[in-house]
Amino acid sequence: MTVLVRCYAGRKADERPVWFQLGDREYAVEEVLDRWYGLNATFFKVRADDGNLYILEHTDATDEWTLKSFRRLA
Repeated sequence: MTVLVRCYAGRKADERPVWFQLGDREYAVEEVLDRWYGLNATFFKVRADDGNLYILEHTDATDEWTLKSFRRLA
C-alpha cells in the first residue's frame, strides 16, 4: 500500500518519518523503534499516535513509501 509520508530532514533528506497518511487518516509518528537497510530501501518500525506499530519502507530509487506491516497493540 502506497503511503504519503512527511519526514524530518537533518543531515540528509528523508532522515526519518514524522507523519504519514493511510487513506483519509493521518498519523503522527510518536517514536521510531527501529531502522534497518535493505539493498535498495530503508525500513522504519514506528509507533504512531494511535498506539499501533507500522513498518514503513522507503525505496531509494523511486523515492516511494509503502506500508509493509501493521500490528494493532492492545
